[in-house]
Amino acid sequence: MELTQEFFMKKAISQAELAFAADEVPIGAIVVANNQIIGKGFNQVETLNDPTAHAEMLAITAASSFLDSKYLNECTIYVTVEPCLMCYGAIKNARIKHIVLGCLEPKHGFTNFVTKASSLELNSGVLEEESVQLMKTFFSRKRDS
Repeated sequence: MELTQEFFMKKAISQAELAFAADEVPIGAIVVANNQIIGKGFNQVETLNDPTAHAEMLAITAASSFLDSKYLNECTIYVTVEPCLMCYGAIKNARIKHIVLGCLEPKHGFTNFVTKASSLELNSGVLEEESVQLMKTFFSRKRDS
């Protein structure tokens, strides 16, 4: 059975909701191989006091552990918000070839800094409104408090 990008993005959004509940920037990521989720993560920068504890980094670490390999070349990563440059570097180093995004990040997203994403396949706008709404709600609450 071929599962859709929307199915997997909903799983990434579930991870983002965990970040939201933990008062972290609500970004979630999952890594998929052969229609199976093999890694997942949500932002835990504040919780772990670790500037590298981004959703993508945690999902990549989990997937690498699952496969017992530093290379995830047959995998797809689903991320609710466009990865930063650090996470893009990790995605490239893991040799992930396909990124599916909920929404672009106009200030810190890697596409603002990388002019040629080489062999990387990039799909954006998958359940975009849900991803955008989580971010808007989070930052609106931060401003109001």
